[in-house]
Amino acid sequence: MADTKRLAFSIIQFLHDQLSSGSLSSDAQESLEVAIQCLETSFGISVEDQSLAVSPSLPEIFASATKQQTPQNKTNSSSGSPSEEQLAEAEHLKTDGNDQMKVENFGAAVVFYSKAIQLNPQNAVYYCNRAAAYSKLGNYAGAVQDCEQAIGIDPNYSKAYGRMGLALASLNKYSEAVSYYKKALELDPDNDTYKANLQIAEQKMKEAQPSPAGGLGGVELAGLLSNPGFMNMASNLMNNPQITLPSFKSRHFKLSIDMFLMSVCEVFAEFRFILVTRFRKKFAETEKAENATFVFFILQKHNVLLIL
Repeated sequence: MADTKRLAFSIIQFLHDQLSSGSLSSDAQESLEVAIQCLETSFGISVEDQSLAVSPSLPEIFASATKQQTPQNKTNSSSGSPSEEQLAEAEHLKTDGNDQMKVENFGAAVVFYSKAIQLNPQNAVYYCNRAAAYSKLGNYAGAVQDCEQAIGIDPNYSKAYGRMGLALASLNKYSEAVSYYKKALELDPDNDTYKANLQIAEQKMKEAQPSPAGGLGGVELAGLLSNPGFMNMASNLMNNPQITLPSFKSRHFKLSIDMFLMSVCEVFAEFRFILVTRFRKKFAETEKAENATFVFFILQKHNVLLIL
């Protein structure tokens, strides 16, 4: 168990160092804080437990491991540029991948594109095509990585920006998707697909923005509170013995909120819940947070923040 705690401490220490780096967005920082709190609670340790520290550190261990793998991973690059035969074979593999895409055999397409990349890793088209296959398989994170590779090889490759926009939009990262669609249109201004996708992403981005103070998620609060059915639901929720209310005075405030919301979702499984990080963080910083409890509801497909 001692070694397990040391490993957990090393992970917590690494995450804490990332928080201190100042290179993360506010949402990313909040996610890391929750992750740290979860690990500390699960293993009964904290970042102050320096007696659990090991040397070398986790990043140093990782760096050492990757250095050992470098000679194997760079076998192709050390042998110089691909031969004419390798280039021809890579093109043949790309064509095979395209044929698999046409018959919607996306997994096989990924295999062919990956083999083409192994033979010629400096061809942006291969990465971009594999990104399309990844997106069809729902692997949007993989698609983003391949689009980044393609753009790194050819910064003027409009299709890579367009497919990056699609992958980011599928991850609900609409603001980032918009910027990539705009870049794609700069390079290919007559592309109707880019124009349509840009409009969709811009609309989704507007819908994701906070609603005016007069209503939450498009729902008028006064009408919601006058709804007997909704108030009865809220009363049952707050009085349900299976629900553990969050402790606002706890130093693990965000973790307490997350555990509360998880218990809500389990008890009221017939409702569809989502976590609204933006509202949660804003509410947590208010002066009256200690004297309030709160619930997140999806009611009639609207996102509602109800403070009771």
